[in-house]
Formats: sequence, structure tokens, C-alpha cells
Amino acid sequence: MTMSLREKIEEARKFIQGKTKVKPGIGIILGTGLGALAKEIEVENILPYQDIPHFATSTIPGHEGNLILGRLMNKMVVAMQGRFHFYEGYSLEEITFPVRVMKELGVNLLIESNAAGGMNPNFKAGDLMIITDHINLIGTSPLLGPNDEKLGPRFPDMSEPYDKKLIELCEKVALEEGIRIHRGVYVGVTGPNLETPAEYRFLNLIGADAVGMSTVSEVIAAKHSGLKVLGISCITDECIPDRLEPVDIHKILRIAKLSEPKMTRLLKKILEEI
Repeated sequence: MTMSLREKIEEARKFIQGKTKVKPGIGIILGTGLGALAKEIEVENILPYQDIPHFATSTIPGHEGNLILGRLMNKMVVAMQGRFHFYEGYSLEEITFPVRVMKELGVNLLIESNAAGGMNPNFKAGDLMIITDHINLIGTSPLLGPNDEKLGPRFPDMSEPYDKKLIELCEKVALEEGIRIHRGVYVGVTGPNLETPAEYRFLNLIGADAVGMSTVSEVIAAKHSGLKVLGISCITDECIPDRLEPVDIHKILRIAKLSEPKMTRLLKKILEEI
């Protein structure tokens, strides 16, 4: 018999809670090359994705594939050390499944991080960007199909996808810590190919400052679940059409790794002040 989404969530929740005493209030998704924050967690449990019922497995470099439970800055957290992507062949239900499980574990705040290409000419590789809004160009939604009212409303409001108070806190902390940071709109695309010069022009024209292949679906599911969201992008390459240079995953990972200390310091300080 086919299990419903809610039944799968419940099975995963029971498995995780059977392995840990941690009751997390904050969920963290660590994007491409941004897993160093995991080393700062006072770890109580590490659960490989393949051991958790109905979790997908990450196939991309820079995504370790572990669910980490523990304490960070005196806050109980659950962190995804790597995420899943549409281009890996997973459905949006599978991609957003961990967000659903986090909600059932007690999470009320989700912190999203990702690596993104910067189309705003003021952005430099290695900068950080607070996501103030997003554009969904993935072509579909994780809410497509029958809606389970116990998971969230049929038509969730998206007037404030990223929490304004958390955006202000993030900007304040960055200023205090001397971290160069921007505000901007993130556009989510399917990938895995990077964009052509004409596509970068188009994306910038419709109001996007940075482009990536994740995050948007997770945020839609998070808002459907009633979670507050803070999103931060690491700008790993400068996507200005008239001076575009070839880029590959190794360069993206290298820039993300150089930015890790800033991202880690920023998120730790934010958690301290929440």
C-alpha cells in the first residue's frame, strides 16, 4: 500500500527521535561547499541520510549527506550537511521532505544557505547576500497535487517568504562583524547547466540579483509548514554577461570554501542573538 506524505514524515520523525534526545528549535540547511558550520556544532548525533526512512541521498560534491543534531550557540539545532536538487532527478516532494520532518521535530525557524551566481554588478565573488525575496523559475511547486491541511493550507501566503526581522538582524550582525553583505533577490532555476549570457541578462532584467539551483522549493515548503525563514547566499561567481568567464564546480567550491569562515561567523552570531 502506498504511504501518504504525512505517514512518511511520521516514520522519519519516529526514527530520528528514537536516535536522539535533541529537541531542535532551529533547522539549518548547509549548501554547496558551506558545510564548515557543522564543525561548530556540539554534536550529539550524526545520522547519514541513507539511514533515515524516505530521505534521499546527495550525489553532489560538497554535500556530505548527514543530518546533524546538537547544540550551537546554546541553541538546539538540526542541520542538513548537504541538500538534494531537482536536477539530481528527485521530485520536489523528496527535495522538501527534510523540511517537513524538521517541522515535526519541533523546528520553527529555518536557516537556508546556498552558493549562487551574482548578477548584480555590485557583487563580487566571495560576498554574502541576504535573500530578501525569490523568483521561482524551476517550473513547478512542491505543493502541486492534493493538499494535506494538517501539513499546511492549500494556498499559503508568500508575501513575506523571508522574515523581515531576521533580515534586519542579519544585516546588523554583518555590520558589527565587519562582513561585506548585500540584500538581494534570488532566482531558482533547474540546472545543472549554468546560464548563457542572454539568460543572465534576462534574469537580471526580471529583478534577480543572484541565481542558483536550490532553496526556493524548500522555502515554499517551509512557509507552507508555518516556519520562519532566513536565507543567505554565498556569491561564488560574477555573472556579468559582458565579462563572463568560464566557471566549473571546482571553482565554485573553492570560492565557497574561502567564504566559509565569514558565513560561519555570521550564522553563529545570529544564533547567539536570536
